[in-house]
Amino acid sequence: MDAGLIAFWVGLIAATLRVATPLLYATLGALYSERSGVLNLGIEGIMFLGAFVGFAAAAQAESAGWAAALWVGLLAAIVAGALMGLLMALLTVHLGLNQHVSGLGVTLLCTGLALFGFRWVFGERAVLPRIAPFAPLDPLPGAPMLGPILNQHWLTYLAFLVVAPAAAWVLYRTRFGLRLRAVGENPEAADAAGISVFRMRTIAVTVGSALMAVGGAFLSLAQLGAFTPGIVAGRGWVCIALVIFARWDPLRAVLGALLFGGVFALQLRLQAQGVQLPYELLLALPYLVTIAALAIAGRNAPYPGAYLKPYRRE
Repeated sequence: MDAGLIAFWVGLIAATLRVATPLLYATLGALYSERSGVLNLGIEGIMFLGAFVGFAAAAQAESAGWAAALWVGLLAAIVAGALMGLLMALLTVHLGLNQHVSGLGVTLLCTGLALFGFRWVFGERAVLPRIAPFAPLDPLPGAPMLGPILNQHWLTYLAFLVVAPAAAWVLYRTRFGLRLRAVGENPEAADAAGISVFRMRTIAVTVGSALMAVGGAFLSLAQLGAFTPGIVAGRGWVCIALVIFARWDPLRAVLGALLFGGVFALQLRLQAQGVQLPYELLLALPYLVTIAALAIAGRNAPYPGAYLKPYRRE
């Protein structure tokens, strides 16, 4: 095979893993929530808030001379995501408000908080503030093909090798997962069996939101080392589609994240190669593929039985 073509494919695979990482975190977070019967449309805003809080906390810790500044940022993002999850659970699980409206409200709240917080912390600047991001791991330095592919951030390894398999194990092999799925399928029967529907749904939404925030923090703490207003760029909405594409299965979610990540990385490389296609079409390509995949995989999708349905004891 031509050396240039090999380099193209190696670069594409490596970029696919990087692009897919935040999608996978957020999709798994949404999957936990939806398995319990709660649609969390706050995902875009929670990712955005996670990106900002992680960056701001890391920048402040770095300026204070803390050696573990990036870890402080990651922890702060997780806490911020969990708090937004608790808010979403309060609105939808405990107060029984409309999940669509609540989710959109959470997204608007998170977006406003992040933009206000950025201006409050950093002020008006001609040049965006930056931090030194997490350095990628390089397990096979110098290896001709695997080396560049495996040169990824540890959060990428964590997502694909730990978080996604753990989600599958938790949902299908543990008592907690059985109860979570029972709550999402038939909350009345689960309640009659002694399972607290409110507690299970609150845990699912909170844990899921924390994962969404990690997805956002990956962008600012690992991929960019900066925060910009367009940093999430609609990834949260894509993740909602990926959950349906995955049919609420964590391992299928990995495939969905890789599919979108691969198409996104491909369109960037096609633009760099000077392919004679309108760049607007190339930019839209990942979203067009997502819609097509959703239209195909979403047909007859086995939605959780209590999806979008608030639960009230009679």
